[in-house]
Amino acid sequence: MTDNRQYEHDLRALLRATDWFMRALCVVRECNPPDWLVGGGVIRTLVWDWLHDDSTPTPLNDIDVAYFDPTNLQSNRDLEIERTLYHLMPKMPWQARNQAAVHLWYERKFGFPVESLASSEDGVGTWPETATSVAVRLLDDDDEFLIVAPCGLNDLFELVCRRNPRRVTEQIFEQRLADKQIVKKWPKVRVVHEHPKEGSSC
Repeated sequence: MTDNRQYEHDLRALLRATDWFMRALCVVRECNPPDWLVGGGVIRTLVWDWLHDDSTPTPLNDIDVAYFDPTNLQSNRDLEIERTLYHLMPKMPWQARNQAAVHLWYERKFGFPVESLASSEDGVGTWPETATSVAVRLLDDDDEFLIVAPCGLNDLFELVCRRNPRRVTEQIFEQRLADKQIVKKWPKVRVVHEHPKEGSSC
């Protein structure tokens, strides 16, 4: 196991070397939705492609933009932000989600209720797998990164696909494995079903 600081260093270096991702972060910073973070599958895909020495990038389903705006819980708030992002950087699969409103629609989509979230970081801590519970923000000072990883970075960099038990059921996890063809895309990935190691907040 590598020290988390080394993984943070590696993540910063990889993101800085990925021109389109840096442009995307600059665009979200310009749009500046409250408490914004970019992460989830997009970071997982970048890291796992890199760890597989894959010169052909895996196509992205979306670029998740989490933000937290308890003053406006309407669903069209997400659409407004997505439209702004599309205007600033077209042809990117933007997906904005107000983490303050997730509890209002989650049961309708997934069949069971969830508690309201306290922040965007709190939302990242509920994302489906520990390796996707990672997000970043580009800060104003010297383009430094804020890295948010409530479950740590070990699973992401050690190619472990593990269910985040905070919100995702085994059934949803298995369906995601099948739908996203995780092992087919990244054959070095190890799928595990036990909960994260001690020290994780997930």
